[in-house]
Amino acid sequence: MTGTETITITKAEYEELISFKAELVCFKSEVALLKHQLAELKRLVFVAKSERFISPAPGQLSLFDLPQELQVEKPLEEITYNRAKPEKEKKQPLRSELPAHLPRKIEVIEPENIPEGSKKIGEAITEILEYEAANIYVRRIVRPKYIVESNDESTKIAIAELPSLPIPKGNACPSVIACLMVSKFVDHLLFYRLSQILKRQGLHLAESNIGGWFNAGCTHIEHLYRTLLLKILLSDYLMADETPIPVLTRSAIGRDIA
Repeated sequence: MTGTETITITKAEYEELISFKAELVCFKSEVALLKHQLAELKRLVFVAKSERFISPAPGQLSLFDLPQELQVEKPLEEITYNRAKPEKEKKQPLRSELPAHLPRKIEVIEPENIPEGSKKIGEAITEILEYEAANIYVRRIVRPKYIVESNDESTKIAIAELPSLPIPKGNACPSVIACLMVSKFVDHLLFYRLSQILKRQGLHLAESNIGGWFNAGCTHIEHLYRTLLLKILLSDYLMADETPIPVLTRSAIGRDIA
């Protein structure tokens, strides 16, 4: 008895075996196609949007990629025409009304060469903003002197007292000193800039004079400063934004080390 065994099948069984083999090949092809479609679907779902691209199935021709011999270049046609340019609607600029509390100087301009007896039916009013520089003037105080004779045959000179001035024997009024202090503390103007502003108005003042007047003004408001300081210190909560940062130069660093 040999190791080789012979199996005998009928013709019907052989045909059935061939049919099963053909179905197996068809199933394998269908499974490969489904795997490819699943892989493409996963790539479309999980990759970045800019990288999404649907590639055709293996062996499938693209609908838009024609063979080179079938791609025919279409002739270009140039089309020119004229059309009416639409007119842009001109919008009138809206001006904000000038504040009512400002003083008005009325200027009336009459038309020329109008006949007598013409009736006025209305008027057109236009308001424009004008500016005048600070009005600097000299206040001259004149105090007449009188000789007064008394009953005891003595005479004396009568003259009115000079109004109190912020700087004794000075020529700066409180309004000037107040203007300097507002310019310094509120507008943050330096003394040399104040000197230049006054020079453009015809008043030449040295920075030393401005500094002296400023110091005199600070002396007069010292009581106000102390009152304000006391009120701040008596409050329950203080807030400030004053954080000076010293600048260290090489000379200062060397001096500190020495």
